[in-house]
Amino acid sequence: MCLGVPGRVVEIEGTTAVVDFWGVRRKVALDVVDEEVAVGDHVLVHVGFAIRRIAPEDLAETLAFFEEMATEDLEGLAPGGSGGRA
Repeated sequence: MCLGVPGRVVEIEGTTAVVDFWGVRRKVALDVVDEEVAVGDHVLVHVGFAIRRIAPEDLAETLAFFEEMATEDLEGLAPGGSGGRA
């Protein structure tokens, strides 16, 4: 399964951006993103490439989904949890 992760663009230099993922910042290529990206935009990133800009009207739902996934995974790692794995 492939997974893209949302992040907020904090810097742009040419075709490279610095993207913040919940406090972790990484350089990301903008070569394949589907539209113009500006500082402050959120993008979906897969293997170091921004693959699409997240529309502002979709942002809350997208971030809520990822926060829910992270919470479920952490709950599964607690003592006595299944970790979501068989």
